[in-house]
Amino acid sequence: MSTLEDQLTADFYDYETLLSEEERKVLLQARTFMRTEIKPMVNEAWAKGEFPKELIAKFREQNLAGVPYEGYGDHRPAASNLLVGMMSMELTRTDPSVATFFGVHNGLAMYSVYAGGSQEQRDRWLPPMAAMDKIGAFAMTEPLGGSDVAGGMRTTARRDGDTWILNGAKKWIGNATFADLVIVWARDVEDDKVKGFVVEKGTPGFVPVKIEHKIAFRIVENAEITLTDVRVPEANRLQGIDSFRDVAEILRATRGGVAWQGLGVMIGAYELALDYAKERKQFGRPIAKFQLVQDLLVKSLGNITASWGMLVQLAKLQDAGIFKDEHSSLAKAFVTARMREVVAWSREIFGGNGIVLDYDIARFFADAEAIYSFEGTREMNTLIVGKAITGESAFV
Repeated sequence: MSTLEDQLTADFYDYETLLSEEERKVLLQARTFMRTEIKPMVNEAWAKGEFPKELIAKFREQNLAGVPYEGYGDHRPAASNLLVGMMSMELTRTDPSVATFFGVHNGLAMYSVYAGGSQEQRDRWLPPMAAMDKIGAFAMTEPLGGSDVAGGMRTTARRDGDTWILNGAKKWIGNATFADLVIVWARDVEDDKVKGFVVEKGTPGFVPVKIEHKIAFRIVENAEITLTDVRVPEANRLQGIDSFRDVAEILRATRGGVAWQGLGVMIGAYELALDYAKERKQFGRPIAKFQLVQDLLVKSLGNITASWGMLVQLAKLQDAGIFKDEHSSLAKAFVTARMREVVAWSREIFGGNGIVLDYDIARFFADAEAIYSFEGTREMNTLIVGKAITGESAFV
């Protein structure tokens, strides 16, 4: 069993004991780091809508990046998908925005190079990315396209000798305002297939502009990118990517990570609500003594426990190499729907105090909306699962 000192209140079935002793040390390192170094600064950064660049140096000192990749990340063997998932949960439990910054870099960007790059490209980019000397971003979504990106990508790539020329636009690209390496996905005008390109910071014609006035993920610097005759060498084209099917392999893995983020949001919100219920007094006693408050807390814990169990099995399927699109899609759709319920119930327990940053819960309530929508909406993930179980496609 976990020690009382370390055990999460929300880990009612003690799922953390499924990790090895070494894996648990890594998880507890992330927990301590987020609680002591990150939590004190997030509300101010969230209110300003700015990403504190000093966070990069703080993460660099922890050697947490690169953990999922064999041969990279502090020279450790690749971590299990269960540890990778629980780390995503742990970071999100403290702050969803900061967890997303790290997830875009360590997940979407690094995994694109790891899964889609040649060995030379892995050796060139992954060590500095694992050390967080170079920060990555992942540019797929476009201003006029979201769920239809597989067949409707408007950003184009045209080969000109040993160079590719990219033109188009991308939107909602996390980390893009300061990233050193941006994975840009574009449609080859010659064969109409989607290909991946690593665009390095400062490349002429590549212009990222920060998106303002967001109500969620305010610490994440999402950008709208314009690409005007951006010249990228053939050496920067991901050699293992030749169609959107290859891209889908990357998204399958990272979509499961977003489901773990949904769990982290639930746990963070539930813990805040539970602590508040014990401290807040009405009618001369803590509101935790009221039946209706206990009902909200128990329903939240039920959602957490059920979601955690689903994600544990998803991680096992990933480790066995037999998980499918529908597995990650069901997890993302189900867990983020339960997340929405939990943040609403948790905020309800705070009453009026739940709408100000001082009590933290408002941040989780707002950030949950971004997690609910990205990496495939609930509706699109539902249709992926629907096709798998019926054999009939309901896509337009």
